[in-house]
Amino acid sequence: MTMSILDLIAVGLAAVAGGFVNAIAGGGTLITFPMLIAVGIPPVIANVTNTVALCPGYVGGTYAQRRDLQGQKKRMGMLLPTGILGGITGGILLLSTSDATFRNLIPYLILTAVILLAFQDQMRNAVMARMSGSDSTHPYEAWAIPPIFFAAIYGGYFGAGLGVMMLAVLGLVLDDSLTRLNALKQSLSFAINIAAALFFLFSGKVFWTAAAVMAVGALAGGVLGGRVASRIQPIVLRWIVIVIGVSVAIVYFVR
Repeated sequence: MTMSILDLIAVGLAAVAGGFVNAIAGGGTLITFPMLIAVGIPPVIANVTNTVALCPGYVGGTYAQRRDLQGQKKRMGMLLPTGILGGITGGILLLSTSDATFRNLIPYLILTAVILLAFQDQMRNAVMARMSGSDSTHPYEAWAIPPIFFAAIYGGYFGAGLGVMMLAVLGLVLDDSLTRLNALKQSLSFAINIAAALFFLFSGKVFWTAAAVMAVGALAGGVLGGRVASRIQPIVLRWIVIVIGVSVAIVYFVR
């Protein structure tokens, strides 16, 4: 496959927008993945390339929240391997899916991500309400392993909205502050995406030209988003992404 200069500019700008949105509201994949499809990249290769290209964006977020991970060594020792295994499993399932099948799944995957984004605040409020109403008893934390594993499979397979899903799961199973659970969610999302990306490196399915351009664009967008985050209402940006996601899903349903 070859890409024209205009195609590279298009995916680069989409990556900037995706990195910007991820830094403020989440849902950047709903911008970058459809653009890769739009420039003619087959669905499975587009998804693999998108995962690899956006991985650097998780580094900054994980590093920034490292202090909130203190005292969570036992949890991380239990859940990180779960996330890694789930991410690789999702990657295996993706590479086992034909382009035709994956194309048929695209609108449903996008709508799943849209629903997660649309109800992000409600899910977060439910988590906070549960924590504020919890007593001194602590559930057996190993109960987090099965739902985290299945969330990680979704992350390795597609991944849009993974952070929202992970935070909801952690908040329902673990007793801790939202800040510390968010840091744990960030580290798990990082592990899942890195595991899937490393697996994809040896698949021969990465479109490296697009991935390189997108990685630079996503980093630039993330930096820009971080600088202006305080001036933009995340909910406004999130609903713009939701409208884009629904529109893309409708296009795929019509096709």
